[in-house]
Amino acid sequence: MARVLDSDIVMTHERFIAAMEARLGTMPPDQKERYFAVLSTLVNKLEDPQKSLREILQEMVNEAAALVFAELQADR
Repeated sequence: MARVLDSDIVMTHERFIAAMEARLGTMPPDQKERYFAVLSTLVNKLEDPQKSLREILQEMVNEAAALVFAELQADR
C-alpha cells in the first residue's frame, strides 16, 4: 500500500511540474513573482527535516495568505 501511494505521489509531482511548465509562458511577470514567492517558501520549509508536514502547512497558511489575496485581487 505504501509503495502504491509513493508512486501516486511521484506521478502527481510530475503532473504538477508539467502543468506549471505549460503555464509559465503565459503568466504575467507579477503573477510569476507571487507564484515563485509561495513555491520557494514551501520548498525551503520542506527542506528542513526538523519540521513536520503539519508545522509546514500551518506556517504556509499563515504566510501565503497575503500572497493568495494579492493574486485574487490582481485580476480585478
